Amino acid sequence: MTEITGAPVCPPAVTELRDRVAAFVRERVMPGEPVLDAGGPEAATLLRSLQREARAEGLWALPLPAELGGQDLPLASYAHVAEAEGASDHGPAALGSAPLLDALMLWRHGTPAVRDRYPARLAAGDLRACYAMTEPGVPGTDPFLTATRAVPRDGGGWRVSGRKWFTSAAADADLVTVLARTDGEAPDREGLSLLLVPARTPGFRVVRELPVLGAGGQWEIALDDVAVDAAHLVGERGEALAVAGERLQLGRTLRCLRWLGQARRAFDLMRERAATRTGSRGPLGDLQLIQRHVFESLLALRTTRPLVYEAVARLDAGLDARVEVGLAKVAAARTLQQVADAAIQVHGAEGLGPDTPLPALFRTGRAARILDGPDELHIASVARRALRMP
Repeated sequence: MTEITGAPVCPPAVTELRDRVAAFVRERVMPGEPVLDAGGPEAATLLRSLQREARAEGLWALPLPAELGGQDLPLASYAHVAEAEGASDHGPAALGSAPLLDALMLWRHGTPAVRDRYPARLAAGDLRACYAMTEPGVPGTDPFLTATRAVPRDGGGWRVSGRKWFTSAAADADLVTVLARTDGEAPDREGLSLLLVPARTPGFRVVRELPVLGAGGQWEIALDDVAVDAAHLVGERGEALAVAGERLQLGRTLRCLRWLGQARRAFDLMRERAATRTGSRGPLGDLQLIQRHVFESLLALRTTRPLVYEAVARLDAGLDARVEVGLAKVAAARTLQQVADAAIQVHGAEGLGPDTPLPALFRTGRAARILDGPDELHIASVARRALRMP
């Protein structure tokens, strides 16, 4: 993987670890991507094998808290590792960092019963979790219109009814955190709560897979009068958006880092193609239009990376990072789409086919501009805050 220089530089103490992770992803994970992308029993077997190898090499669960069996790598250090890890969509799962958001959320905001039962098992890879927020027919950018409802049940606890969609990894999840209205009526700004639903609970079902530009991994789920224990309320009643906001800031920043890793992967493929492909007029890289693709891609990478690390620095310091995360999210998604598109153009027809990862990288970049908050949401949110700045 090419080193995209410019601030910030990876600290020397982290460089060796980052390089080990990069080698693991490049040599172990990437060759298995066709199997992992296809899903099914063979993919599950390969993923378990990769996870055993990651544990054996001391690369498992690097950013997770030590109390949960992780290695407690601080965010400022893990950020450099996350770039290398994220060069493959399957890197975080293979290396045990994929449960970070769910494990932290339950560890920080779960009841004692939830804290004792689930976060460590998530960190160990024994359980899988997903997060269900958006709904069919409801703008994903407006949680106040959430239609899923949770009502108190006799004897305590809740009964949850509603439908969610574009829920990542729902088909294989053991636990689903569901955003539901427990009080008031839409579009009240108060009254939304988070409830942890075991996927085997009667009334919970996976409705269908929702391919994104032809690729799987997103699902629609239904909750039909699902009984949820009172101890499975995550955070305070009616305070879901505070917990969700904390999760979203970290989650978006981690995704930006991983998108950077994927953009660098596309850039490397483009560089190699331009340097090695020779036609009747000489090397492809001698053509000015190809050089322009390389230049524009490098410019995008070098200008986006500092934005992402500014968000990392503010989160690591415990500061409000909403402006920085919004800037980073838009820039990183655009950069991945732009660099992958340029790499496809340089590869020609081969870049559209199954022999390179470029179609998948482009698909991820395009989807990134909508999923987890469309560009327009972040642009408007950051602009409003900028207009209020002194």
